[in-house]
Amino acid sequence: MYLPYFFFFFSLLLAGASNALVQDFCVADLSLPAGPAGYPCKKAASLTADDFAYHGLAAPGNTTNIISAAVTPAFDAQFPGVNGLGVSIARLDLAVGGVIPLHTHRRRRKSWW
Repeated sequence: MYLPYFFFFFSLLLAGASNALVQDFCVADLSLPAGPAGYPCKKAASLTADDFAYHGLAAPGNTTNIISAAVTPAFDAQFPGVNGLGVSIARLDLAVGGVIPLHTHRRRRKSWW
């Protein structure tokens, strides 16, 4: 009868010890090299509003190439505010008659473009 209450309070205890609750963001410090877990965090005192805003996706990409397509990435190297969140954004522009060739996405931190 008390077993569900025990598991509930035990899960609360474990959640309280979570490191994710202590640090809710980790803006990339692009002056240091990236490691397997991404870029190191900037010191909170040196953060600016520009670390959390990215305007690079507003302009269309250059589609004057053989496939008439362009990809504009917004990964942590371009947008330091997404570092450590496990998300990335990219804008794909296709001109009339543009194609996306058969390709794969390898699981790696650094992009090839």
